[in-house]
Amino acid sequence: MKTTLTRRLGVPGIVLMVVAAAAPITVVAANFPLILSVSESAGMPLMVLAATAILLLFSVGYAWMTPHVPDAGAFYSYVDRGLGRRAGLGTAGLALFAYVLLTVSMTCYLGVQAGNLIELWSGVQVPWWAVSAAMIAVVGFLGYRDINLSAKVLGAVLVLEVAAVLAIDLGVLFSGRELTSVPFSPAEAMSGAPGLGLLFAFLGFFGFEATAVFRNEAKDPERTVPRATYIAVLSIGALYILSSWLIISGLGAGNAVALATDSPDSVVVGFAGEILAPVMTDIVQVLVVTSMFACMLAFHNIVSRYLFTLGQRGVLPVRLAAVHPAHGAPSRASFWVTGVTAAVVLVSAAAQLDPVLEIYTWYSGAGAIGVIVMMTLTSFATVSFGTRGVSAPGGVRAAGVAGGIGLLGVLALSIWNFPFLVGGNLAAIIWGAALVLVFAAAAALPASTRPAPADAPEPADTAR
Repeated sequence: MKTTLTRRLGVPGIVLMVVAAAAPITVVAANFPLILSVSESAGMPLMVLAATAILLLFSVGYAWMTPHVPDAGAFYSYVDRGLGRRAGLGTAGLALFAYVLLTVSMTCYLGVQAGNLIELWSGVQVPWWAVSAAMIAVVGFLGYRDINLSAKVLGAVLVLEVAAVLAIDLGVLFSGRELTSVPFSPAEAMSGAPGLGLLFAFLGFFGFEATAVFRNEAKDPERTVPRATYIAVLSIGALYILSSWLIISGLGAGNAVALATDSPDSVVVGFAGEILAPVMTDIVQVLVVTSMFACMLAFHNIVSRYLFTLGQRGVLPVRLAAVHPAHGAPSRASFWVTGVTAAVVLVSAAAQLDPVLEIYTWYSGAGAIGVIVMMTLTSFATVSFGTRGVSAPGGVRAAGVAGGIGLLGVLALSIWNFPFLVGGNLAAIIWGAALVLVFAAAAALPASTRPAPADAPEPADTAR
């Protein structure tokens, strides 16, 4: 049975896939108004800048450790090597749980948004679950095949998204509206509820951490993965900082918070039509749907690579590590992800959960907490590995500690606001318990004796 993936991805391909997972047009159209509303402040650019700085610090250790982590298991592999097998297994379980929740949440929300567009254009009402089922089939087909096919699809979608965001930015620049410095005022950023603003700014970067997931399909992983990581963080951060400043300037620094609070779903979409042309409203709505599809596909590919790596290491059945002889992809793992996603969507729909207020809110909120926990563990795993494994430069360790402290702050904000993220105190207790149980159950699994793939040396780590 073939268990070696085909190495075809370069830096551009990986960057396109992970930035597409961040869903830029969805962040600008939906997350920006939310940041303005919950923070009650026009200081969003500085909040995004703070999130970018934390993630860059995280990326220093993450990138440095890449040559010493031969697996495509990303967080699982890093924590396994830095903090030991038990912590690694717990992280693996948490990763699968969190990313499946994020995949399902995006699948259901996409069903609603795409269904609304179909009804708007044709007058035909299509159940959200039927649209979601069609999207699962398409994503399953793409995920089953060569990763280059997914990269091309995600790349095309991303180019259109970024073009639309830049068009809005240019529209503001050439509109003659006053460009204000208020959004860059520390006093403005610290007014209201800056912690919530930082949290939601941070969530707008989700997906960038998947650079290492595609390690086994990268042409030169020891160089490709670190470069792709830095480029992804810097490009997402720069785009969001620029766009948030220009959109706030276009709306008016004194009016932006009120407008976002009154019409969070339509303020940016409507503004795009006003600043450019009425047709831009329709274009942005379409791109939000394609952006959600790209995000769903990216998360699907992430979960597939986790299953593939866990199969390679013997944590899960080795059959999941099978590589398709023609596509050179983890097709069997992808098939299982498609099945699990379809099953969870089916059960959720049969339970008559609201696709937005319940499925999307609950699942994405819990999944987000899971990812933040994994990033925090990974940050400290790089510090531990650089201290007790392969000696890391002092600057790398310092960046890892600083990034870990920043992530601990974001995690604290997330836990404090967990009821807000998942829709209530009871839901927060249930989902919090589920996350803890998943981590504990996975950590208790029998440790695999199967060695890591042989494309990198084992580190001198005795902490296992």
